Amino acid sequence: MKIQNSLIEITESYLCVMLLDTILSPKDLKALSDDALEQLCAELRQRIINVVAKNEGHLGASLGTIELTVMLHAIFDSPNDQMIWDVGHQAYGHKILTGRNVQFESNRQWGGISGFPARSESPHDRFGTGHAGTSIGAALGMALAAQLQGDQQTKYIAIIGDASIASGMAFEALNHLGTTQANVLVVLNDNAIGIDPSVGALKNYFEKIKTETQPNTNLFQTLNIPYSGPIDGHDLKLLRTTLTDLAQKNGPQLLHIKTTKGKGFPSAENDQVRFHAPGKFDPTTGKINKTPDVNLTKYQDVFGKTLTQLAVQNQKIVAITPAMVSGSGLTPFFEKFPQRSFDVGIAEQHALTLAAGMATQGIIPFCVLYSTFLQRAYDQLIHDIALQQLPVVLCIDRAGLVGHDGPTHHGVFDIPFLKTIPNLIFAAPKDEVALRNLLYTAQLGISKPLAIRYPRGYGKQSDWERPFEKVAFGKGTLLKKGRDVLIISVGSTAQAVETALDQIDHLDVAHADLGFIKPLDTLFLETLFKQFKIIITVEDGAISGGAGESVLAFAHQSGYTGTLHTMGIEDAFVPHGRLEKIHEIAGVSPERIVSKIHELLA
Repeated sequence: MKIQNSLIEITESYLCVMLLDTILSPKDLKALSDDALEQLCAELRQRIINVVAKNEGHLGASLGTIELTVMLHAIFDSPNDQMIWDVGHQAYGHKILTGRNVQFESNRQWGGISGFPARSESPHDRFGTGHAGTSIGAALGMALAAQLQGDQQTKYIAIIGDASIASGMAFEALNHLGTTQANVLVVLNDNAIGIDPSVGALKNYFEKIKTETQPNTNLFQTLNIPYSGPIDGHDLKLLRTTLTDLAQKNGPQLLHIKTTKGKGFPSAENDQVRFHAPGKFDPTTGKINKTPDVNLTKYQDVFGKTLTQLAVQNQKIVAITPAMVSGSGLTPFFEKFPQRSFDVGIAEQHALTLAAGMATQGIIPFCVLYSTFLQRAYDQLIHDIALQQLPVVLCIDRAGLVGHDGPTHHGVFDIPFLKTIPNLIFAAPKDEVALRNLLYTAQLGISKPLAIRYPRGYGKQSDWERPFEKVAFGKGTLLKKGRDVLIISVGSTAQAVETALDQIDHLDVAHADLGFIKPLDTLFLETLFKQFKIIITVEDGAISGGAGESVLAFAHQSGYTGTLHTMGIEDAFVPHGRLEKIHEIAGVSPERIVSKIHELLA
């Protein structure tokens, strides 16, 4: 009997693999029976597990939308009917079913397909989505444009999660959608979790209507958007019936489905936070691969542990984050100080204004978010914080190049868009110890807002938990003496410079840490200008408007007559790939620094 069962399993697996291999476009799904689609779902789920286990990526969200993805493509006519996947974490199945099954092996790898929908990659990716909350507005814009051109038939489907739909942008779009007759179907994929568990009153509201047998008029109907559901988002037959019915209707519609993040993979279902993007793991057991024991700590954990330590002594410290608790290393703080912890959901604008309000009352808010997400709250930073000179500590995580997530997540624009803001102190710590001391100094009391940028991943200091030292704001530091060339590094690029100097120890090259992008240490720079005829600045941000340009402008004002060369990210979006590779391509790797030194000396 055991042998017979094994043969059955092998045969079923073989047939399942062959079924997925026959799907070259969504049109191939339309002739399949429900039983065949069930088999396709199983194969699609395993395909994603196998590739993500090897290449890393976002796992749980895509596993939770397998049945929805299959049935959307079976009912609608992509790319004529246009699907917009909010964020993109949930779109791996969509990529595989739209002609990219073979290419999926290259997902998020250098030269391979993107981990997010990308218009340049496929006609089925109708809108690029790397940040949350954009799908409804984009779908509405497409639908209204179609109406203006006489198209009343095409369907525009926005697939958005319960965490994303709570964002301000999503509600702005819903508010508009309810006043139109646009053919927009909003599919609310409700699994009660984003990266971390969903938060807020809207999450509680969704939990309530999911348990009501006959819900009364709900929020979406109040906005004049017909509502269907909630239904089981893993029931293929129910999805077919419901989506077929909605496909025949014109005007706005909202379908509420209940799903399980990580569906079909027990490890991902049981630990949804960790398996959002788990890194490499065993696709059979779910056991996550051990990282090399390098005795180093991630910058995110240095930040979280330090802030928790400081908060024990300083009762005025609070932590605010827009849905980035675990990613930003705040889990220990949230566990130890739940009353002083504020996860506001995917609401970057609100996070900054909330911090501003707290600062007016004598609280010391540490507002923590990724560099690429800070872009969404620029107005709040200028008007609500800087203009009023409120002492908010803005902790900018994932500053610089981040690797496999690619151009939507590289934090390369924060230096240019922050350094122009008055009343702002802007620091770039060179390592974990410098970050730790900046956090310590900030909670002692500041008279204006302080922004601190630091990178993703591991630092280089194994002994970073040293006694605190107060930092003098606006001061640079000479790290290594020399005579031939001076390199001024910005933030954690100091590590790349140190590696470069180790390769050319026969040359007499000096190294200075800029320390603060604003204010510049002008006295320090003037001293350096007098000593060196060749100076190079290195930063892991956009070179246009970057810290190097500030140094260059001051050098011009000071009458500097030597050669000053700025190195950074050129005027182009940097693709995704292994971090070492994209540092090389972007021109800020140790090898490129060495090459530039030789070039200038020649």
